[in-house]
Amino acid sequence: MTPFAKERLAYTPKVPKLLHHLPSLQIEISRSRRLGCNEKNPAIDALFPHTSQFLPIKFIENSDPNGDTRKKIKVAVVFSGGQAPGGHNVVAGLFDALKLLNSESSLIGFLQGPEGILKNNYIEITENTLLKVRNQGGFDLLGSGRTKIETEEQFSKACEVARSEKLDGLVIIGGDDSNTNAAFLAEYFLQQGIATKIIGIPKTIDGDLKNEDIQISFGFDTASKIFSNLIGNIQRDALSAKKYTHFIKLMGRSASHIALECALKAQPNLTIIGEEVEDSKKSLQKIIQEISDLIVERSKVSKNYGVIVIPEGLLEFCDDCKALIKELNLLVDGNIATKSEDEKIHFAINALSEKAKECFSLFPKETQLQLLLERDPHGNINVSKIETEQLVIKMVESELKKRKKNGSFTGKFSPQPHFYGYEGRAATPTNFDANYCYTLGNIAALLLAVNQTGYMACVKNLHLEVEAWEIGAVPLTSMLHIEERQGKEKAVIKKKFVDLKGAPFKDFEKNRVEWSINDHYLFPEPIQFFGPSSIIDGITKTLELESI
Repeated sequence: MTPFAKERLAYTPKVPKLLHHLPSLQIEISRSRRLGCNEKNPAIDALFPHTSQFLPIKFIENSDPNGDTRKKIKVAVVFSGGQAPGGHNVVAGLFDALKLLNSESSLIGFLQGPEGILKNNYIEITENTLLKVRNQGGFDLLGSGRTKIETEEQFSKACEVARSEKLDGLVIIGGDDSNTNAAFLAEYFLQQGIATKIIGIPKTIDGDLKNEDIQISFGFDTASKIFSNLIGNIQRDALSAKKYTHFIKLMGRSASHIALECALKAQPNLTIIGEEVEDSKKSLQKIIQEISDLIVERSKVSKNYGVIVIPEGLLEFCDDCKALIKELNLLVDGNIATKSEDEKIHFAINALSEKAKECFSLFPKETQLQLLLERDPHGNINVSKIETEQLVIKMVESELKKRKKNGSFTGKFSPQPHFYGYEGRAATPTNFDANYCYTLGNIAALLLAVNQTGYMACVKNLHLEVEAWEIGAVPLTSMLHIEERQGKEKAVIKKKFVDLKGAPFKDFEKNRVEWSINDHYLFPEPIQFFGPSSIIDGITKTLELESI
């Protein structure tokens, strides 16, 4: 291990004040049903008869000075979906809390995601297992995967494994789709009389697993700070060279939370927010016009350089591309993979509606093929494999050539593409994520110790000092709504998109015109782990502004 990694192992995560009394904590059920996505939704109630009426939970200290005696339990944990910084601390927090509640309790970890559950492939997690992963990045302790447990056969197999291993609990660490699976699994186990309880943990760097109970998903803090630092480095280079226009695509799946956070932290010349594009019904062509306009205006003041940030899911928000992607989602299946490149394109053109076909024809061949790649296990388009930054560059180049020809642009355009995503997914977690994840693991252990199922661990007041954080749990079913997936209506956890009326976007909106021409670049420092609290314990701008 590097000297830094060894130092990081020694970090003791901070926890909320209440968790200092973990063995004596008990649950308190909310007295009134919270208004959630499934309020007055008979479809959700029908799908989840055992869990749709669950109420939020908070923890209080037991008035009995002797506390509760917790029984010995056996728990399993699994990583599901993409990596996010802090996952190992969830496991460490879960393990430590289980042992504190009853030293004879045990923890196993299923390998390579939900597939490990179906194959009953696991390792036992011990203190020695965790020796080299505390406060470290990645999911390499267990690995991860995107297998969905959704068929009757898969549910039955999961039941068989839970029974055979005598599991009292299963903790699923994942994003909105993974926790949707957790909701279904909790319901199914109750229907089948399986004793195993299911608890979800909010994980995704995308920031779209968020609601009135979940302020932030773990990993967002670390990833957005890494990307902001990288953008700041690019901006410093742009100011130094004064000859490149940098197009930076940021990971974030569909929502633009990361793009907005990085814009607030680094203040690039232009940041496109997908939700605003959708709200104003802009086409991709309109966006290209606006980018070209900015490049022309900057060239007039001898600024033939700049930094433009693009969200990963941009095409899904463009008015002309949305309908195309929707149609392609219904067309693309396993059979298309066997076709040649020309056959794939010909197949799509013949099957698309006239409007979708018109949009499809605007793209170069490489983009068309990227749009025809197989969907992920959740039926989503693989936006990370669509080189949106390259597409935008080519379309802007084409537009600027027209303007050169008619004399409206006399400057220089030297584009540089970048894509930041995987750089932030498995990084060493910030203090915030290390503390947050360890706390979430503690909460999961508490929930299982008091025999709860179908809940997601949650922490509130995250903008305050760790001691003041509030711990609790929210029913997974309260986050569900009915959504069309692959042409069928399904119950899924509702994604949280950027709120165009929220304080973070309003702050961005107020300043972005000034940032566009006048270079008000900020240069966020690399993540700091040692030093004053003001530097090492900072939160995101989004969380800060939302708490005002």
